[in-house]
Amino acid sequence: MLLAIDAGNTNVVFALVEKGVIVARWRIATDPRRTADEYAVWLSQLMQLGGHDRGAVEGVIIATVVPRALHNLQVLASKYFATEALIAGRAPVEWGIAIDVDEPASLGADRAVNTIAAHALHDGDLIVIDFGTATTFDLVDYRGAYKGGIIAPGINLSLDALVTAAAKLPRIAIEAPADTRVIGLNTVSQMHIGIYWGYVAMIEGLVARMKAEVGRPVKVIATGGLATLFEKQTDVFDVIEADLTIQGLAMMWDRHHI
Repeated sequence: MLLAIDAGNTNVVFALVEKGVIVARWRIATDPRRTADEYAVWLSQLMQLGGHDRGAVEGVIIATVVPRALHNLQVLASKYFATEALIAGRAPVEWGIAIDVDEPASLGADRAVNTIAAHALHDGDLIVIDFGTATTFDLVDYRGAYKGGIIAPGINLSLDALVTAAAKLPRIAIEAPADTRVIGLNTVSQMHIGIYWGYVAMIEGLVARMKAEVGRPVKVIATGGLATLFEKQTDVFDVIEADLTIQGLAMMWDRHHI
């Protein structure tokens, strides 16, 4: 099996992949101070509970946008899985795609991996929307090249900023409103509407502008933990690929070992 690790700003996702199929996944809050030993205790217990043998892991691949977290994840691989982790974007698992932007080196690992996976899974021009700490919109052309995109505050980040800056506003759960009304009759309902429908409007508006700029048919792929929060209230997504980043990491691993 392969252990694929996606270290994001909010969570680190660990997934076991066997013959291209994700057989288990777990997530833990991102903390660059967390040691390899702490990761190992937590992960070993979860693997045991799921009936997975740690000794069956033959390789580890890591994508991270948190440089300070990388060292301890590498130690985890070498100390507890007896293998040297491959780092997505570094030799010998370089991206292998054209990155047509002003500063290619600044592209986040998760976005590059998503580009690889999206192009492998879908034909034509693509917009990949990843709902994470930030919400990113990435354009992938029909040849698989990364052509640029958009970075917007994630919905949780937007809510945190609102509650922190406005002393009388309560903290609310992020969820789809019970109906489609956009005129709230109390503070909490008005906050739900503003956060949720405001975010839907942003998604739809930015996708429409991107499509107009491309000028060709474009398929929209959503991924990330919060993607399903919006799928029933908008028809902007053509498909949801919940595990796109992990799929991309597995593809990069397989490509290196062919």
